Parts: sequence; structure tokens; C-alpha cells
Amino acid sequence: GRPLALSAPGRFLRHVAALFGTPLTAEALLTLLKHPLAASGGADRGPHLRHTRELELRLRRFGPPYPDVAALAAWAAKGDADRQAWARWVAETLTGAETVGTRPLADHVAHHLDLAERLAAGPDATGSGALWLERAGEKARAETDALRREAGHGGDMPPVEYAALFDAILQRAEVRDSVTAHPGLMIWGTLEARVQGAELIVAAGLNEGVWPESPAPDPWLNRQMRLQAGLLLPERRIGLSAHDFQQAIGAPRVVLSRAIRDAEAQTVPSRWLNRLVNLLGGISEDGKTALAAMRARGNDWLAMAAALDRADAAVPPVARPAPRPPVDARPKSLSITQVQTLIRDPFAIYARHVLGLKPLDPLRQSPDAPLRGTVIHRILERFVDEVPLADLPAARAALLSISDQVLAEQAPWPAARRLWRAKIARFADWFLAQETGRRQTAAPLALEHTGRLDVPDLDFTLTGKIDRVDRAEDGTLTIYDYKTGSAPSVKQLRHYDKQLHLAALMAEAGAIEGVPAARVAAVAHIALGAKLSDTPVNLEPDELAQVRDEFRTLLSAYRQRAQGYPSRRAVDPQRGPGDYDHLARHGEWDDADPPWPVEVGE
Repeated sequence: GRPLALSAPGRFLRHVAALFGTPLTAEALLTLLKHPLAASGGADRGPHLRHTRELELRLRRFGPPYPDVAALAAWAAKGDADRQAWARWVAETLTGAETVGTRPLADHVAHHLDLAERLAAGPDATGSGALWLERAGEKARAETDALRREAGHGGDMPPVEYAALFDAILQRAEVRDSVTAHPGLMIWGTLEARVQGAELIVAAGLNEGVWPESPAPDPWLNRQMRLQAGLLLPERRIGLSAHDFQQAIGAPRVVLSRAIRDAEAQTVPSRWLNRLVNLLGGISEDGKTALAAMRARGNDWLAMAAALDRADAAVPPVARPAPRPPVDARPKSLSITQVQTLIRDPFAIYARHVLGLKPLDPLRQSPDAPLRGTVIHRILERFVDEVPLADLPAARAALLSISDQVLAEQAPWPAARRLWRAKIARFADWFLAQETGRRQTAAPLALEHTGRLDVPDLDFTLTGKIDRVDRAEDGTLTIYDYKTGSAPSVKQLRHYDKQLHLAALMAEAGAIEGVPAARVAAVAHIALGAKLSDTPVNLEPDELAQVRDEFRTLLSAYRQRAQGYPSRRAVDPQRGPGDYDHLARHGEWDDADPPWPVEVGE
């Protein structure tokens, strides 16, 4: 048997009980909708699975982490009538579970079972679907009926305590399935094996501490006190275990087996096994012969087991890939940030834009660094656009007020909101002082504007979103990029991080929305991480001309079939593994290995 809590109905009922009193997360919602018992009452479960998959992709990519009725309605509005009806069923079924507070146990049980049955039935069915079917469902029904009968005596309890109580009730029950893997195979405990017989007995787990089991320490009574009180000594259990072993090895055919090591360390053979080996090894020559024959028969089984894990042929490690797809299949448009990826890890561009593989966002959304960067970008965009700097104390208060508004909208995690607001308050004075200096020489012209620069002769388009463009009195431009982490070094700017330089090329070509063509005098990263910095890099006309030539050279190289997309060409060692390193089978080759060009496609 197995615990009822680990069966399909048990897991489903536990997931439903966990909904009470807590906000509905995307993870909890999809866990329920993807459960085999969800929407199991209809004739065709296909539409439910299709809608669940589409909703999962939406929540993974765009959120929100706590989907509500409005979020489900907004998602369903972009689909057909069938999706809208399904979304209404989901919203109507789950609405109100998060508001449950302390109430009588009987109310908890009634609401819990009603909600579980509606989820199991599905949007177009009545009843309870497959929730109470088969042995596990029947056992779950019996336990929940018993709980319903006695719930009137349980008093009031909060949702957390009810979920714990319900889980404990399911844990004490077991489900025994009469269907076995093979009619001739039976898994017995020692007591069952003692009273029954079989042609072949496999006595497994012959390790000290497993068979015999180590006696549990008594925290209250020592051995002498237990003896004086007339209680059984721990050795009695070992004696009973020895009796079980003695009867098991009396079968016509016996296999004695043990694990040489467990998850932590080497194991010690059971005392029964040690004594048997010592006895046969020292009793006589016949005993040694019998022991050798036993080991030989066991080695035959071990050899067959090892053969299952042994490959038919050796599989050599792959070389460092550098695929060469057809020129027509190569990307004809990249963003200014993806150009940096093309320089550092071309294989990632190949996987994403040629193969069309995009990493799947995590189901459990968390307040990670990319989201923090998005939130701080939005706060600074609104602040620069809305708040004058005539009164610095008032400007600081406005910055924190905007922070509170944006955090409330985009960061639904109370702890993260407090931490991020404290981070903003830490750099607020420094940012205002720097911002005052910036506005004395230039005025903000564009905030979060998109750019698009066509390169017709190479059949390529450069795109991007520019954080900020300021225009000075002489008409020259300065381009800024907010960094919530550390800013790139001078060497990185020179060789790899071309984001701002490419943005400058777009600005001088008039390719940024709302920004007339003008000379870019400087670019700068405004670092708002642990180290605050704002060091503009002055640009000379010949410098941008050199960047333009290098960019065209890079594009021209990848418009040639002979140019491959090597993996991890010049990755930043401080960053973690890339999204496509597993696809390139990094680890079978080293970063020092030369790329291995391979023609792919027609």
C-alpha cells in the first residue's frame, strides 16, 4: 500500500485545501488545472488541457504572479468564446478561497469538498468527475465522509490549521491496489514472509541498521530501569529480526542482497550476512566451495544488471559547436543588446533566431534582478518626465512616492517592495545630485523610446529601446543607460558592450523615435547597484565611425556561409551558465577547445 495523501485524489484534495486563506499564485493555479482529476467529468478533456497550456505560457512569460479575475478575463478576451467560458469557470470556481479566515471546522470541510468536486467536474459537467472513483477515490471518500460527520465537534480553526489537519488525516490512511506488476511477484514484509511461503525469496536490505534495524534510543529509561520495570529490552527486537532472517533463508531458493553504499557513505553488511560468510569460510573446504558458488551465482545477476547500464558502443564527447546555417535562415534583425550576445556567445543567437528556441520562463515567479531592473527603469522614467528639480527635498519625496506607486503595481511581494524601496532611498540623494548636474547642461529629450536603423545593403535592421536621450543647448546629444547592477568596464565597452555606441549610431542617423538626427557627444551608464557611478564617455566623430565600420564588418561576416556561430566565444566569467549551454553540450568540451564548424540546413 501507499499513503492516501500520495494518491491522485489525496494530492488533489491537499492542493485544494492549500488555497484557503492565501493569495492564489500562478504555480498553485496551474498545479490544480494540470492535475489528472481536474475537469475529468466531461467526455472530452482536450479543450481544458489546451486552455491550460495557453494560460501557462501566458503566465510564465507575462505574469502576473498572483492571477486574479481581472487577469484571467484580460487573457480570455484575446481568445474565442470557448476560452472565455473556460476562463469564467476557473474564475468563478476559485474566487473567494483567499478570503477564507477562521471559521468552524464543518464550514471548512463543506467548502473544501464542494470546491474540489466543482474543479473535478469541469466547466460543462456536474457531479465530481473522477475524484471519488477507483480504490484511491473510494478511500478518500470514506475518510472525508468520516471527517464531515465529526466536523461539528471540531470548533473554529484558521485555514492553515485546517490544511494541516486534513493532511494528517490523509497520511494515516493507506490505499492498497490489488493490481500488481506481475501475478508471480509479491512484496512482503518480514511478518508476511514468515507466515507465507514462496519458491524464491529475495532477502533484501541486508545492511546493519536496516536488517536488523537499529533500536531507537529511549530518552527516559536506561537498560537497567527498563529491566526493573518489566519492559522489553531493545535486544528483543534484534532477536525477532534474527528469527525472521532464519526462516527466510530456509526457502528452496534464496537471494541475499544488500546495497554496498547509500546516499551518504559505504554501508556495513548485516550481522546475519557476516556470520553466514564467516561460518562458510571457516567451517571446511566444502563450506568454502559453497560460498564461492553462491558468490558466482550472484555475480551472474550483477553482470546482467551492469549490462543494462552499459552502452553498446562508446560515445565520444562532442566538439565545441559552431553551426553554419544557410544565409537566408540567419537573423535579419537584432536588438542592440543582442548584438552584444552575438559578440560574446554567437551560438545563443543561432539557437534563438535560427532554431526558434526560446527559454521557458519559470513557473514560480520571483522578485529577481531583471524584474528589479524593469521596476527601477519605470520609476526613473516617470520621475525624470514628471518632477522638476527646483526643490530637492520635494523632488526626493516625489521620487519615493513614485517608487511606492510603481512597486505596488509591478512588485506584488511585500518583502521585495520594502527591500527595493530601501535601495531606492539609499541612492536617492546621490541620483538627485547627479541629475541636477545633468540638467544644468542638457534637458531630457526622449525616455524609453524605440529605435530602428536599417542597413539595406546587408539586408539587416538594428532595433532597440533607449533608456534616455538628453539634448544640450548646442544641439548635441547624450545617451544614458540605467544599470541596476555594476556598469561595464572600459575594456568591456571597447570590445563587447556596444549597446550605447550602437544607440549613438541610431541617434546620429535619426533612427530613434522622437529624436531628430544630431551628433552624439557622450554616452554613459548610470550604475545604481552596490557601487554608484555616472561617468560619461565622450565620443569623437572618428570613434563612432570606427564603431560603424566594426559593426558592418561583424554583420558582413555573419552574412557569409563560411562563418559559423561558435558557442561561448567570449562569455563573461562572472555570469552564470547561458540559456543554451546545455544545447551546445558545454562540459563535454572546454572553453579553450577550438570551434568545430558544421554545415546545417540545406
